[in-house]
Amino acid sequence: MTEPAAGNDTWIRRFHPASEAATRLVCFPHAGGSATFYFPVSATLSPGVEVLTVQYPGRQDRRNEPPIDDIPSLADAVFEALRPWLADRPALFGHSMGSIVAFEVARRMEEHGTPPRVLVASGRRAPSRYRGEGVHLRDDDGVLAELRKLSGTDPRLLADEELQRMVLPAIRSDYRAIETYRHLADAPPLSCPITVFVGDDDSQVTLEEAKAWQEHTAGAFDLQLFEGGHFYLADRPAATIERLSEVLSDHAQPGGDHAPAR
Repeated sequence: MTEPAAGNDTWIRRFHPASEAATRLVCFPHAGGSATFYFPVSATLSPGVEVLTVQYPGRQDRRNEPPIDDIPSLADAVFEALRPWLADRPALFGHSMGSIVAFEVARRMEEHGTPPRVLVASGRRAPSRYRGEGVHLRDDDGVLAELRKLSGTDPRLLADEELQRMVLPAIRSDYRAIETYRHLADAPPLSCPITVFVGDDDSQVTLEEAKAWQEHTAGAFDLQLFEGGHFYLADRPAATIERLSEVLSDHAQPGGDHAPAR
């Protein structure tokens, strides 16, 4: 693969650099999530796959930066940060809100002439499917209650008032971004394949809402059900990473070469 001359250390984390890997995968965190959520994915897939993980502003080492509360602006910023790697057409994986950010980044990659080799959307209904949600309008207790319900946040964080004060602004901003997002109805479908991962007991995504991702690609489509709820991938990481590895292999070019950019 091409080794970029420079990278954006603010936005992109390379926990296990692997310049000789056949494939690069960009991972997008969920609402309130951070880059370290994907450390186990990076560790397991390396060195065959180099994982680049997005770090949104407003959390961890970027906690002093204002969070971004709308998906298009967030996707624009991530796309710019990924420019050094676009020539190799990395695959994209996002969970929950991260699926929508990844989708919007994929749209920008296609407009740039470097479509991702595959988009894997996890734990999120299709961009064109909406629900009336207003978590970002709740008070702090209401936001924390939602996090507890989804079981994707470390309970120690939810019990620590000081940590709550640190992370709640970014979490609320993320919820505002995803809950106010609206897909452009006249936007053309992606050309890249889309694979959807979803838990069979996910309260946030019905099977119909997951299948609707097929409307957003002119390429191949696949749906993979996992046992579990919204954070099935945290409860069963080995099964998730194994299937993800298979998807990446299915869409890799012979010899690890990438298809030429359009």
